[in-house]
Amino acid sequence: MSEADSDETTVRRAVVLDYLAHGLSDDGRPQYEKSPAGYALGIEDFRLYQVAFDENERVTIGTEVVVEPPEEREIVTEAHRVEYEDLSSGAQSELEYVVADLVEENEERFVDFYNDAQPITLRLHQLNLLPGIGKKLRNSILDERKRKPFESFEELSDRVSGLHDPDEILVERILEELRDDDLKYQTFVGRREQEQNQ
Repeated sequence: MSEADSDETTVRRAVVLDYLAHGLSDDGRPQYEKSPAGYALGIEDFRLYQVAFDENERVTIGTEVVVEPPEEREIVTEAHRVEYEDLSSGAQSELEYVVADLVEENEERFVDFYNDAQPITLRLHQLNLLPGIGKKLRNSILDERKRKPFESFEELSDRVSGLHDPDEILVERILEELRDDDLKYQTFVGRREQEQNQ
């Protein structure tokens, strides 16, 4: 891996889920000391962040920002990971739409999940972690991808009988992983970190 590649992989970008111009409500500091704050969702690994913003910048929900490493940040001044329960109600309600947008905007990456998913154990396959995908549908997907890899969500629906809305199935699974960090298998949330540790 070149140095440039290494630099690129260490930059973590996130989408703003909520922007609080007057800072966090549980920040006990006087108002004049508070920075604008908010919450963001990691684009590559779906990690959740609480962030503080530069008070001279104005961002909106959906803005893309760099959260890590600190020297690459332009708008964000502080960022640390949080859990779903820590999000503001505004960020929680925005999460579903942002995840759906990320899946739609990165169709090739998520279609490749259907092309590349592997067995986890002798009895469990990664595809079975997706809501509504049982043994029969899993086998249909595996049979079809042996013939030719899938290239789009539309092609997945067309070629695999009974597989409706393959993009929405992924969104549902990602939200499930975000809301319940005790799930045994995390397929999407924190994936990049898991790959880097291998």
